[in-house]
Amino acid sequence: MRIDTLVVTGVGLIGGSFALALKEAGAVGRVIGVGRGRANLEEALALGVIDEIAERAADAYARADFILVATPVGQMARVFAEIAAAMRPGAVVSDGGSTKCDVVALARGLFGARLGRFVPAHPIAGAELNGAAAARAGLYRGKKLVIAADGASDADAVAAVRRAWQACGARIFEMTPELHDRTFAAVSHLPHVLAFTLVDEIARKAHADTLFQFAASGFRDFTRIAGGSPEMWRDIALANRDALLTEIDEYIARLAGVRAMIGDRDGAALDTVFANARNARAAWLESIEAGETPPPGPREA
Repeated sequence: MRIDTLVVTGVGLIGGSFALALKEAGAVGRVIGVGRGRANLEEALALGVIDEIAERAADAYARADFILVATPVGQMARVFAEIAAAMRPGAVVSDGGSTKCDVVALARGLFGARLGRFVPAHPIAGAELNGAAAARAGLYRGKKLVIAADGASDADAVAAVRRAWQACGARIFEMTPELHDRTFAAVSHLPHVLAFTLVDEIARKAHADTLFQFAASGFRDFTRIAGGSPEMWRDIALANRDALLTEIDEYIARLAGVRAMIGDRDGAALDTVFANARNARAAWLESIEAGETPPPGPREA
């Protein structure tokens, strides 16, 4: 597996780590960075994340063998249109977005005859850090990568995306865009909404300074993901609106049930909820440590 010319649009944690991992694996020749912020691109160049800054995005896309779009999903319509107008025949385009139904719909509307060269994907790795300085070569080792193709992608393009992420150390799984979005609304998008909302709610209190002064490790761990990019998570919440609203409604209903247990002083019911949560979390952690393949549904490719 070797990509002669890789273009990364959005040289932050996701895109930058992809470039560094391929460099470490000897799987890429030249990496060109495209982005809105010149300062970030200059930093990426200085750090060796990229080898060249694109002065014109269209020129970079015309040279690329492989293009990774690692921007917030709200920017993808513009980026896809630019790529579709400039990419050369045979080039492969993929993305790293956390939502897939909206991305697939954008691709169908914008890529036209080049649609088969687009392969929607989502690396299940990240941190609350942003920018080129956050990129690291080992980010994807042992982590899951979901390919969410809906049948429109060419087989050789899918194979190229699979090989590229395998070179980064990722484990490849396949899901439909619809199943992907329902799944991540529950286990990723909802937790981020909860963390952002809790911190915002406390920050708005008149005695917020006192509350934050005494917040300890439990609060820190629960709210760690509220340190992520507001722009990115705003776009994700809106892009996966329907699935996320369903999860929020179910969570509100469950929270109302727990509130009633507390109001009724029903310790036995609370103990059941808390014990079930603790046991489920322990089993989840054990399955991660054991590297077990998920149950039928998504399949490792």
